[in-house]
Amino acid sequence: MKRRLLLVSNSTLHGGGYLQHCQQQIQDFFGKNVKRILFVPYALHDRDAYSKTARDKFKTLGYEVDSVHETPDPVDAVRKAEGIFIGGGNTFRLLKSLYDSKLVTEIRKRVLEDGIPYMGSSAGTNVSTISINTTNDMPIVYPPTFAAIGLVPFNINPHYLDADPNSKHMGETREQRIVQYHEEPDTPCVLGLREGSMLLVEGSKATLLGSTKARLFQRGKHTTEYEPGSDLSFLLTDAQ
Repeated sequence: MKRRLLLVSNSTLHGGGYLQHCQQQIQDFFGKNVKRILFVPYALHDRDAYSKTARDKFKTLGYEVDSVHETPDPVDAVRKAEGIFIGGGNTFRLLKSLYDSKLVTEIRKRVLEDGIPYMGSSAGTNVSTISINTTNDMPIVYPPTFAAIGLVPFNINPHYLDADPNSKHMGETREQRIVQYHEEPDTPCVLGLREGSMLLVEGSKATLLGSTKARLFQRGKHTTEYEPGSDLSFLLTDAQ
């Protein structure tokens, strides 16, 4: 399989600017052969402003950006794209728009069969997985299904947040919510990406990058912590 993915937990890390914490990984990922990147701004309401933010940032990294919402034919734009970046926002809005624009199957084909690089951040990382069942977002719109693009055979929880033992908040912790997901049958493992972490997938190899650890949830098993640099290739087998 030719897939190349950079799945980032968050677009902005506390104390830094938009994509600043992962700009070196972005340049390493897209390299010098990719000149233009197709941006998908569907997760936010103001697509023009969002596209400008992405365009301005990527220009400083040496890349031109075309936004899919500015093209007359989104499917054709995906078919011609050298690389794809799907930004964060509301995951339900994003997935619904991807289905409405008939891009889910097309993106899957371009990434898995043609091998073009795919970068996702937050909601863009969520939709790269099996489903959006483990997003943190409110269902403000209703996509036709929670099934996502399926570039990897597991789910991700971006912005994974550890419980604060000093908090007086009585709602469920993030860990409790993921455990509830795994109370349902036939649910895949969930990789909790803390802010500052990202997953690099190259073919059948997966590596945790960034500055923070990730937590893996597997149905019926204890959770496991992984340090940056860890080899997580075992997640790419369908047996998980």
